[in-house]
Amino acid sequence: MLATADDFFFPGLNIPRSTANSLGSNVTLLDVTKIAGLNTLGVSLARIDFAPYGLNPPHTHPRATEILVVVEGIIYVGFVSSFPANRLFTKLLYPGDVFVFPEGLIHFQFNVANTTGVTFSGLGSQNPGLIVIANNVFGSTPPISPDVLTKAFKLDKNVGFQRSIIAESLFTAHGLWMFYLEIVFTPWVVAVYLLIKSSQN
Repeated sequence: MLATADDFFFPGLNIPRSTANSLGSNVTLLDVTKIAGLNTLGVSLARIDFAPYGLNPPHTHPRATEILVVVEGIIYVGFVSSFPANRLFTKLLYPGDVFVFPEGLIHFQFNVANTTGVTFSGLGSQNPGLIVIANNVFGSTPPISPDVLTKAFKLDKNVGFQRSIIAESLFTAHGLWMFYLEIVFTPWVVAVYLLIKSSQN
């Protein structure tokens, strides 16, 4: 079957997407599953819409470097380098600013403005992949053994892990500010925060 112009086309990326969710963000990824003509071309595009204080949570793209440009909002971005340094690189971006997230590294975007935000990202793969850290660690099917998680996050075995509590607690308004204060990237701090949060319920 011959290709047509429609295989290289996607309409309406100028239209804002709904951010009515617990994170306050919405990613529209145009990869090879959306634009067939991208096959083998090594590139894709994403639009990210942010509510005020909306977050695109810590995640990685295992097959692509990402370059992001801010169109609206004030976007606090960052990535963490690999072991053993585990260095956090952050920047506060304004409209017109550009930032690069190296392939495979954990990174995030957080709209710190009391207005909506919009960014666009180019990614160096037609199929960049996505691993959302909290979802993969605490929301796997079947779940990761509590013995593994308690040892990895240095918690007492009696604490237990309730995936629903963890998923919700991470992304409340309070949780977003925790991200903003740059402490979420130390795993034991995340664990202690969740422990305190769940004990208050």
